[in-house]
Amino acid sequence: MSVPVVIALHYQNDVLHEAGRIKVGLGDDDVVRANLISGAKRLLLGARERGWPIFHVRVAYRPDYADLGQNAPILRGVAKLGAVVDGSWGADFLEDLKPLSSEDEFVVTHKRINAFYGTILENLINNFNTKQLIIAGVATHSVVESTVRHAVDCGFEVTVAADACASADNEVHVASLKSMSLIAKISNVSEVMEELS
Repeated sequence: MSVPVVIALHYQNDVLHEAGRIKVGLGDDDVVRANLISGAKRLLLGARERGWPIFHVRVAYRPDYADLGQNAPILRGVAKLGAVVDGSWGADFLEDLKPLSSEDEFVVTHKRINAFYGTILENLINNFNTKQLIIAGVATHSVVESTVRHAVDCGFEVTVAADACASADNEVHVASLKSMSLIAKISNVSEVMEELS
Protein backbone atom coordinates (compact mmCIF):
# COMPACT_ATOMS: atom_id res chain seq x y z
CA MET A 1 0.00 0.00 0.00
CA SER A 2 1.40 3.41 -0.95
CA VAL A 3 1.74 6.19 1.58
CA PRO A 4 1.31 9.95 1.17
CA VAL A 5 4.33 12.09 0.34
CA VAL A 6 4.98 15.42 2.04
CA ILE A 7 6.42 18.36 0.09
CA ALA A 8 7.75 21.02 2.47
CA LEU A 9 8.52 24.25 0.63
CA HIS A 10 11.05 26.95 1.53
CA TYR A 11 11.38 26.38 5.27
CA GLN A 12 14.65 28.29 5.02
CA ASN A 13 16.37 30.93 7.15
CA ASP A 14 16.04 33.78 4.66
CA VAL A 15 12.31 33.07 4.46
CA LEU A 16 11.40 32.19 8.07
CA HIS A 17 14.06 33.45 10.46
CA GLU A 18 13.58 36.90 12.01
CA ALA A 19 16.91 37.92 10.49
CA GLY A 20 16.03 36.51 7.07
CA ARG A 21 16.20 38.71 3.98
CA ILE A 22 12.94 37.74 2.27
CA LYS A 23 9.68 39.13 3.57
CA VAL A 24 7.41 37.86 0.79
CA GLY A 25 6.52 34.86 2.90
CA LEU A 26 6.08 36.44 6.31
CA GLY A 27 6.09 39.91 7.68
CA ASP A 28 7.49 40.85 11.07
CA ASP A 29 4.49 39.43 12.93
CA ASP A 30 5.96 37.02 15.46
CA VAL A 31 2.59 35.35 16.03
CA VAL A 32 2.19 34.43 12.36
CA ARG A 33 5.77 33.17 12.17
CA ALA A 34 5.40 31.16 15.40
CA ASN A 35 2.11 29.61 14.27
CA LEU A 36 3.55 28.64 10.90
CA ILE A 37 6.67 27.08 12.43
CA SER A 38 4.51 25.18 14.92
CA GLY A 39 2.32 23.81 12.10
CA ALA A 40 5.35 22.87 10.01
CA LYS A 41 7.00 21.09 12.95
CA ARG A 42 3.83 19.07 13.56
CA LEU A 43 3.63 18.20 9.87
CA LEU A 44 7.22 16.94 9.72
CA LEU A 45 6.95 15.08 13.04
CA GLY A 46 3.68 13.42 12.03
CA ALA A 47 5.12 12.33 8.68
CA ARG A 48 8.23 10.92 10.39
CA GLU A 49 6.17 9.00 12.93
CA ARG A 50 4.16 7.42 10.09
CA GLY A 51 7.11 6.72 7.82
CA TRP A 52 5.88 9.06 5.10
CA PRO A 53 8.54 10.35 2.70
CA ILE A 54 9.36 14.06 3.01
CA PHE A 55 10.72 16.22 0.22
CA HIS A 56 12.33 19.36 1.64
CA VAL A 57 12.36 21.83 -1.25
CA ARG A 58 14.72 24.79 -1.10
CA VAL A 59 15.44 27.65 -3.42
CA ALA A 60 19.08 28.71 -3.81
CA TYR A 61 21.21 30.56 -6.34
CA ARG A 62 24.84 31.23 -7.21
CA PRO A 63 26.35 34.33 -5.55
CA ASP A 64 26.31 36.13 -8.93
CA TYR A 65 22.68 35.07 -9.59
CA ALA A 66 23.60 33.93 -13.09
CA ASP A 67 21.23 30.97 -12.55
CA LEU A 68 18.30 33.20 -11.54
CA GLY A 69 15.94 34.06 -14.39
CA GLN A 70 14.81 37.56 -13.47
CA ASN A 71 11.70 37.71 -15.63
CA ALA A 72 9.30 38.37 -12.74
CA PRO A 73 9.22 40.96 -9.95
CA ILE A 74 9.48 38.33 -7.21
CA LEU A 75 12.60 36.85 -8.82
CA ARG A 76 14.23 40.24 -9.36
CA GLY A 77 13.51 40.96 -5.71
CA VAL A 78 15.51 37.93 -4.59
CA ALA A 79 18.62 39.24 -6.35
CA LYS A 80 18.06 42.78 -5.08
CA LEU A 81 17.88 41.48 -1.51
CA GLY A 82 20.94 39.26 -1.92
CA ALA A 83 18.87 36.37 -0.59
CA VAL A 84 19.14 32.55 -0.63
CA VAL A 85 22.68 32.33 -1.92
CA ASP A 86 23.68 28.68 -2.16
CA GLY A 87 25.98 27.75 0.73
CA SER A 88 24.91 30.73 2.85
CA TRP A 89 23.07 30.72 6.19
CA GLY A 90 20.05 32.23 4.47
CA ALA A 91 19.68 29.33 2.05
CA ASP A 92 19.95 26.77 4.86
CA PHE A 93 16.85 25.24 6.42
CA LEU A 94 15.55 26.75 9.64
CA GLU A 95 17.06 24.73 12.50
CA ASP A 96 13.69 23.46 13.80
CA LEU A 97 12.56 22.39 10.32
CA LYS A 98 15.73 20.99 8.78
CA PRO A 99 15.82 17.57 7.09
CA LEU A 100 17.00 14.55 9.04
CA SER A 101 19.47 12.01 7.73
CA SER A 102 16.99 9.36 6.70
CA GLU A 103 16.21 7.22 3.68
CA ASP A 104 12.72 8.79 3.77
CA GLU A 105 13.87 12.42 3.52
CA PHE A 106 15.15 14.19 0.44
CA VAL A 107 16.35 17.70 -0.41
CA VAL A 108 15.47 19.21 -3.78
CA THR A 109 16.79 22.58 -4.92
CA HIS A 110 14.88 24.61 -7.48
CA LYS A 111 15.36 27.92 -9.25
CA ARG A 112 11.85 28.95 -10.31
CA ILE A 113 8.55 29.52 -8.50
CA ASN A 114 7.13 26.04 -9.12
CA ALA A 115 9.07 23.35 -7.22
CA PHE A 116 8.60 20.84 -10.04
CA TYR A 117 9.91 23.03 -12.84
CA GLY A 118 13.41 22.05 -13.91
CA THR A 119 13.89 19.57 -11.04
CA ILE A 120 13.73 15.81 -10.52
CA LEU A 121 10.99 16.16 -7.89
CA GLU A 122 8.31 14.33 -9.87
CA ASN A 123 10.68 11.46 -10.74
CA LEU A 124 11.66 11.04 -7.09
CA ILE A 125 8.03 11.08 -5.94
CA ASN A 126 7.14 8.46 -8.55
CA ASN A 127 9.63 6.08 -6.89
CA PHE A 128 7.11 5.80 -4.05
CA ASN A 129 4.21 4.79 -6.31
CA THR A 130 1.83 7.26 -4.69
CA LYS A 131 -0.77 9.65 -6.01
CA GLN A 132 -1.34 11.43 -2.68
CA LEU A 133 0.69 14.57 -1.91
CA ILE A 134 0.58 16.81 1.14
CA ILE A 135 1.98 20.24 0.28
CA ALA A 136 2.85 23.11 2.63
CA GLY A 137 5.27 25.99 2.84
CA VAL A 138 5.97 29.65 2.30
CA ALA A 139 4.55 31.61 0.64
CA THR A 140 1.06 30.27 0.11
CA HIS A 141 0.27 32.44 -2.91
CA SER A 142 3.63 31.82 -4.58
CA VAL A 143 5.57 28.55 -4.39
CA VAL A 144 2.76 26.64 -2.66
CA GLU A 145 0.02 27.52 -5.12
CA SER A 146 2.29 27.18 -8.16
CA THR A 147 3.50 23.76 -6.99
CA VAL A 148 -0.03 22.57 -6.14
CA ARG A 149 -1.31 23.49 -9.59
CA HIS A 150 1.55 21.66 -11.28
CA ALA A 151 1.06 18.60 -9.08
CA VAL A 152 -2.63 18.41 -9.94
CA ASP A 153 -1.83 18.70 -13.63
CA CYS A 154 0.57 15.75 -13.18
CA GLY A 155 -2.32 13.66 -11.85
CA PHE A 156 -1.60 13.79 -8.11
CA GLU A 157 -4.31 14.19 -5.49
CA VAL A 158 -3.19 17.11 -3.35
CA THR A 159 -3.95 18.14 0.21
CA VAL A 160 -2.71 21.54 1.38
CA ALA A 161 -1.82 21.70 5.08
CA ALA A 162 -2.99 25.29 5.52
CA ASP A 163 -1.63 25.82 9.04
CA ALA A 164 1.87 24.95 7.78
CA CYS A 165 1.58 27.70 5.12
CA ALA A 166 1.64 31.49 5.32
CA SER A 167 1.85 34.71 3.36
CA ALA A 168 2.91 38.12 4.62
CA ASP A 169 -0.62 39.37 3.96
CA ASN A 170 -3.20 37.07 5.58
CA GLU A 171 -5.88 38.15 3.08
CA VAL A 172 -3.64 36.95 0.26
CA HIS A 173 -3.06 33.66 2.13
CA VAL A 174 -6.81 33.12 2.55
CA ALA A 175 -7.54 34.04 -1.07
CA SER A 176 -4.90 31.60 -2.29
CA LEU A 177 -6.33 28.79 -0.18
CA LYS A 178 -9.79 29.55 -1.57
CA SER A 179 -8.44 29.49 -5.12
CA MET A 180 -6.65 26.18 -4.54
CA SER A 181 -9.78 24.63 -3.00
CA LEU A 182 -11.11 24.15 -6.54
CA ILE A 183 -8.32 21.66 -7.27
CA ALA A 184 -7.01 20.47 -3.90
CA LYS A 185 -8.26 19.61 -0.44
CA ILE A 186 -7.55 22.37 2.07
CA SER A 187 -7.02 20.98 5.54
CA ASN A 188 -4.90 21.42 8.65
CA VAL A 189 -2.06 19.29 9.93
CA SER A 190 -4.11 17.44 12.58
CA GLU A 191 -6.83 16.53 10.07
CA VAL A 192 -4.27 15.44 7.48
CA MET A 193 -2.59 13.10 9.95
CA GLU A 194 -5.89 11.58 10.99
CA GLU A 195 -7.42 11.23 7.54
CA LEU A 196 -4.40 9.86 5.66
CA SER A 197 -2.99 7.54 8.33
